[in-house]
Amino acid sequence: MKLDQLPVNEYADFYARYIQALENVQLIEELEIAVHDFIRFVQNIPMDKFDYRYAEGKWTIKEIIQHLIDCERVFSYRALRISRNDKTPLPGFDEDAYAENTEGNLRSIQDLLTEMAVVRQSTLSLFKSFSQEQLLRIGTASDKEVSVRAIGFIIIGHQKHHQNIFQERYL
Repeated sequence: MKLDQLPVNEYADFYARYIQALENVQLIEELEIAVHDFIRFVQNIPMDKFDYRYAEGKWTIKEIIQHLIDCERVFSYRALRISRNDKTPLPGFDEDAYAENTEGNLRSIQDLLTEMAVVRQSTLSLFKSFSQEQLLRIGTASDKEVSVRAIGFIIIGHQKHHQNIFQERYL
């Protein structure tokens, strides 16, 4: 399934910036490739930048990586529930509260990247298990309709969005 097959009515406007951060990628292939590209990119960041904040109240690179891990877990859970035809509306989550309670800055960058790779492997296995019918299913998350396939592209686009921010504001 390629990105150009994803209609804009399958995700909330809020996620458009993540979807637009992507080329016309294939979902499963890009779930696998993107995490490796991200890890290589992060491994080339100078060590003194991992705890840097470009402005007061902004997250460090380590905190953002933990944020990506947490969000991917939440998004994958949403995809699982929706793929199984669970019609229960799924609540949003407070990303700032998560960030304040992770202790991400106390972790090594290698530990964070290892966890990110493991989480992505789980996400990849989950998305590979979905049938075409399941990928097309739509549910409600954060009071907005979203399809399973859109969630997959959101995961990838969210990661790319933050990688771009690293490049623009941290390096």
